[in-house]
Amino acid sequence: MNASQFREHLLNALPYLAVLVLLGFVGPTRTFALINAALQAILFLAVVLIPTSRTGRMSYVDIGWPWGLVLLGLQALIFNDPANINGYIVAVLYLISGGRLAIMATIGWRKGWLKRELPRYRYQRLRWEQAGLSERPAMLYEVAAQGLANMSFLALPVIIQVASPADSLAPLALVGYLIWLFGFGLEFTADNQKARFMISNAKAGRRVDYCQVGLWKYSRHPNYFGEWLVWTGLAISTLPSLWLLPVPLWVTGLLFLGLVYLSYLMYRILTHYSGAIPSEYYTVQKRPGYVEYQSTTNMFFPGKPRQVTS
Repeated sequence: MNASQFREHLLNALPYLAVLVLLGFVGPTRTFALINAALQAILFLAVVLIPTSRTGRMSYVDIGWPWGLVLLGLQALIFNDPANINGYIVAVLYLISGGRLAIMATIGWRKGWLKRELPRYRYQRLRWEQAGLSERPAMLYEVAAQGLANMSFLALPVIIQVASPADSLAPLALVGYLIWLFGFGLEFTADNQKARFMISNAKAGRRVDYCQVGLWKYSRHPNYFGEWLVWTGLAISTLPSLWLLPVPLWVTGLLFLGLVYLSYLMYRILTHYSGAIPSEYYTVQKRPGYVEYQSTTNMFFPGKPRQVTS
C-alpha cells in the first residue's frame, strides 16, 4: 500500500473516528461507547478480519455487522435506566432488526454461501482497480470500516437514547419508531415475496429474469428502501433524547449532524456501495431481460411503473 492509498483510507475513516472519539469523551455516553467499541473490536477481529485475511473474501462482513447490532441492543438493556422507556424501545428495535439479519447470515454461512465471494463484494474489486488501489489493504480497510461504523454512526441512536434522561415518549420519537416499524415491515415483506417467487419458479422449472411481484412492481430494491427507512426512523426517534442529553450545545449540534449523516450514509451504502448498483451490475450480465425492468421501475424509491416507449 502506497502513501496515497494510506491517506485515502485515513481520510475516509476520519468521520467514523470523530464520532467515536466524541461519544467516548462525552460524560453521559462515555461508558456505553467505550465498552461497545471494545466489544465490536473483538467481534470483528474474530468473525470478520481474521477470516477475511485468511480467505481473501469480504463476505464475512454480513455476519459481523448484524451481530454487532445485536450486541448494541443487549448493551442497551444493561445500561438503560429503568425509567427511560425510549432506551428499552430502541434496544428491542436493534435486537429485532440486527437479529433477523444475523440469523439469516449465520444460516447462509452454515449452508456454505460464504465459500464464494458475494457479488456485492466482488464489485468492490472493480472499484479498487479503477481507483488504482492495492487490493489486500483496501479489502482489510473496508471490513474494518464496517466495525468502525458499528462503533460510531450505527451506534448513535441507541447510545444517545440510553444516555438521555428522557422519562417519557415524545411525539417525534413515536413518529420515528413508526417509521422504523413501517420500514422493517416493508423490508421483511419484500424479502419474503422474493423468496416465495424464487421457490415457486424453481419448483416449476421456470427461469425468470427478475422478480416483479408485490412490492417489486414499484421498486427494484424495496428491501433496501425498507432498510433505509429503518435507520432514518431510528435517527428521527433519537432527536428528542438528543435535545435532553446533558452536554454542551456544540456537542448536541455535532451529534445532530451525525444523525443526519447516518441516514445519508445508509442511503449511499444501500444504493451505491454494497446495495442496488453492485447487485444490478451482475444481474444485467446474467439476465438480459432485467434491462427492461430497469427502464420501467424505479431503482430505490417506490413509484408507479413506467410504460416502455419505443
